[in-house]
Amino acid sequence: SYYLKESKGSRRWLLFLEGGWYCFNRENCDTRYDTMRRLMSSREWPATRVGTGILSSQPEENPHWWNANMVFIPYCSSDVWSGASSKSEKNEYAFMGALIIQEVIKELVGKGLSTAKVLLLAGSSAGGTGVLLNVDRVAEQLEEMGYQGIQVRGLADSGWFLDNKQYRRTDCIDTITCAPTEAIRRGIRYWNGIVPERCKLQFKEGEEWNCFFGYKIYPTLRCPVFVVQWLFDEAQLTVDNVHLTGQPVQEGQWLYIQNLGRELRNTLKDVTASFAPACLSHEIITRNHWTDIQVKGTSLPRALHCWDRSLHENSKNGKAPLKGCPIHLIDSCPWPHCNPSCPTIRDQFTGQEMNVIQFLMHMGFDVQKMAQQQGLEPSKLLGMLSSGN
Repeated sequence: SYYLKESKGSRRWLLFLEGGWYCFNRENCDTRYDTMRRLMSSREWPATRVGTGILSSQPEENPHWWNANMVFIPYCSSDVWSGASSKSEKNEYAFMGALIIQEVIKELVGKGLSTAKVLLLAGSSAGGTGVLLNVDRVAEQLEEMGYQGIQVRGLADSGWFLDNKQYRRTDCIDTITCAPTEAIRRGIRYWNGIVPERCKLQFKEGEEWNCFFGYKIYPTLRCPVFVVQWLFDEAQLTVDNVHLTGQPVQEGQWLYIQNLGRELRNTLKDVTASFAPACLSHEIITRNHWTDIQVKGTSLPRALHCWDRSLHENSKNGKAPLKGCPIHLIDSCPWPHCNPSCPTIRDQFTGQEMNVIQFLMHMGFDVQKMAQQQGLEPSKLLGMLSSGN
């Protein structure tokens, strides 16, 4: 099942893969079915949905894509869009994420996709990882159907996870406590998950889980992909067992968080098109405030527009990047919310909005000590923080 908003005058198509974690064994899939039914079954889905952010048809909210044909594919497969197994005697559930995408493409061809110029496969969170796993397969499927002229591209939002060491190791009990590598390792077997052939060949048999991690699959992809990733992604911190619960953060946690930002920044350095703000958040492209976030003075819609133009120009004459139109945007400041355009943070308990300084104090941030580390006067550091330098 999917939602479609046609735009007859446009030859651009945007297919969006919804996110929402996953489940990897009978037990946690049962729990998911009881508590989050809409992510397991289409039975209770509404007849229509309103698109927001990059799926909005309002030019103010969506300056460059408002006029495209929009397709929203809800996430009911719980398999990071990778599964290819039907329900069987042995398996209570069907996991068909990869097949759902193929079927939707097949059906859209008859609804105008066949004359498309550009197909942008986008997704957030598990949907963002789903983009990395499926974008080349979508391109191959369209080529095999005889539509070589359609340019297939990917936009992966908040799906670029690290297989790093957890802050505190925990046993793999449920989706939240399980280390990402272990959860995916179990998941692939349970879902009969498939990964792209080119990535699979880089790893030994049984090691296909590697292809769920952006920095490992990205170099094997043929289609251009734009990566949007918060440097301090809340879902990453959750699986790493850093829980920001309102108690001041201990020094070990604070160093871990900063190090996470550094590691993530490193994995993005060879990603041609990227947008990585130093904020603590998760998902962005379908939020209505997605136009407000900037990295180095450039907003995300603007960066995507520049990327569009660069792909268009490159196909013509392979020129250098366009002047004044950057597509590789990564914050260099070192801690969460050091970028003044970050989304507002709310205290998890009181719901009050906090500014950067309140947030850092709330995190147990020691201004004296930090100023010392940076070789600054405390007052100067506070001034820099509040102006966002």
